[in-house]
Amino acid sequence: MIHRLSRVGLPVAPRSFRARFAIALCSAWAWLAAPQAHAVYAIAQYGEPKYPAGFKHFDYVNPDAPKGGTLVLANPSRLTSFDKFNPFTLRGNTAPGVSVLFESLTIGSSDEVASAYGLLADDISIASDGLSTTFHINPRARFSNGDPVTADDVKFSLDTLKSPQAAPQFASIFGEITRAVVVDPHTIRFEFHQRNRELPLLAGGMPVFSRKWGMKPDGSRIAFDQLAFEKPIGSGPYLIEQYDNGRTITYRRDPNYWGAALPVRVGTNNFEHIVYKLYSDGTARLEAFKAGEYDALIEYVARNWVRRDVGKKFDSGELIKREFAQHNGTGMQGFMLNTRRPLFQDVRVRKALDLALDFQWLNRQLFFNQYTRIDSFFANTDLQAKGLPSPGELALLEPWRSKLDPAVFGPPPKQPDTDLPGSLRANLLQARALLQQAGWTYRDGALRNAKGEPFRFEILDDSGSSSSMEPIVATFIRNLQKLGITATFRVSDFAVYQKRLDAFDFDTTTIRMPDVQVPGSEQIDRFGSKAADTTGSDNMVGLKSPAVDAILNALVHAQTREQLVDATHALDRVLMHGYYVVPHWYSATHRVAFKRGLAWPQTLPLYYSAEGWITSTWWYAQPQPQPR
Repeated sequence: MIHRLSRVGLPVAPRSFRARFAIALCSAWAWLAAPQAHAVYAIAQYGEPKYPAGFKHFDYVNPDAPKGGTLVLANPSRLTSFDKFNPFTLRGNTAPGVSVLFESLTIGSSDEVASAYGLLADDISIASDGLSTTFHINPRARFSNGDPVTADDVKFSLDTLKSPQAAPQFASIFGEITRAVVVDPHTIRFEFHQRNRELPLLAGGMPVFSRKWGMKPDGSRIAFDQLAFEKPIGSGPYLIEQYDNGRTITYRRDPNYWGAALPVRVGTNNFEHIVYKLYSDGTARLEAFKAGEYDALIEYVARNWVRRDVGKKFDSGELIKREFAQHNGTGMQGFMLNTRRPLFQDVRVRKALDLALDFQWLNRQLFFNQYTRIDSFFANTDLQAKGLPSPGELALLEPWRSKLDPAVFGPPPKQPDTDLPGSLRANLLQARALLQQAGWTYRDGALRNAKGEPFRFEILDDSGSSSSMEPIVATFIRNLQKLGITATFRVSDFAVYQKRLDAFDFDTTTIRMPDVQVPGSEQIDRFGSKAADTTGSDNMVGLKSPAVDAILNALVHAQTREQLVDATHALDRVLMHGYYVVPHWYSATHRVAFKRGLAWPQTLPLYYSAEGWITSTWWYAQPQPQPR
């Protein structure tokens, strides 16, 4: 159900590892301006990086964590099988966990919102005009086949990701990077179309892979978009050891991993093996955990956490439940309304659908009051728009006043409430009035337009999460029926579901847009007009708006924190008043159940996904058996 990297109550549709990888790469870091080019070990958007030159390790790791043991995990998303290892192409389903095979020139820390430290690169030089950034590659950096990582490999990676053989969103993400220039075997310069504070960090976060990936013994090459089970040649800390029928995969820590002693890697990658087992649905996954088939369960379903994640092994302490605080923004999760469909092109219709979701009832009856309603695309951060627009926001909005809803210039909309003195009946009456204004009236047993066509649409889900989502959808459908609207719940195999999402072949579906602590280029892929027509992009709602495009341009080219906040607030106002999503809910904790013996650092990171935190910084306090 709810999630790509969800902290919200139900596991929602992950847009696929490819999309999550793209979003992760686009974490909006930017560089610290300087009067002349300079070489540094780390860069920060504002001020200085938290960790000084010569730091030993990040605060949220245990530098003395023992190495060894096998961590077994289940499906981290709705994925129930995989048919490739290549996460950078559009077609197919990527094996879970493949991110451990790839590294980038820089890496961020999890207790800062806008900094990056050298990983493959050991220093960074930023041109005084902001139009290029040069990275020096650590001479010790090696690929998994033993070859040194070179500037030619970095250039090859960028050129490949921007090519038609890679998933289309990479060309969008890296579109502002004009080219990569090989200065010498260990020095690469990225040149930019224009000055943009995000681009040096975007370049640094690009995944790097070997030119030899896909090379045949005779020197010919397998086309990049045809790479499937050819093992990637990356520089990461793990290797693929074995896999079986697209349902299980085992990663083994590379004994020759080049970067283990780097400050950014100390205390991380502690497991000797990481195994993923993919189960057919949520029920099978939960029962397998109780039976001891894997080691840690990240729980996104509130009622499971309260009612089903219980039993003798929990009572005896063999299995442990714990909630871990996190400070991530919520991202946006909800029923995405595909405005490519004529049915959803009227904002009054979209607002009416929002009024039909009774969150308060769901929270009481299904979620055990564990959630808060999402009321912003940037909720739980200072990037959420509040009150009236500031002068900086108005400067961005005023040129588009004639094309924007006048309400955008007032306070952000409040989500419908059914707690007293509110009620579902009052909300539905308001929804009915909006639908009537949009040309929909109730007659002959259904809500119909002027042509007599009934108001019908489909809510698409995949079989891996449908059992958790079904009672929520059923409640939503009942409320819609009171308006004369017929909604149906369609469940499909994950592979089919993913293809339909990539082709935007759906009416409504449940997706979670991962949070970002500093918005950047990923917002263009989510809301830009060009992305609306790009197969496989993250613009699920099909938004095409010159006003939004202008705001996005201001956002990615913001030169100060204040400019970034103003642009993000303006974007939030336009999106929320557009009612493109029927928002869901969020929690401020990660719910994790795990086997006794697993341990984690005393200091928690601030901004993190539960799965990534477990695989990268946890350890076993006692020896574990070999992979199962």
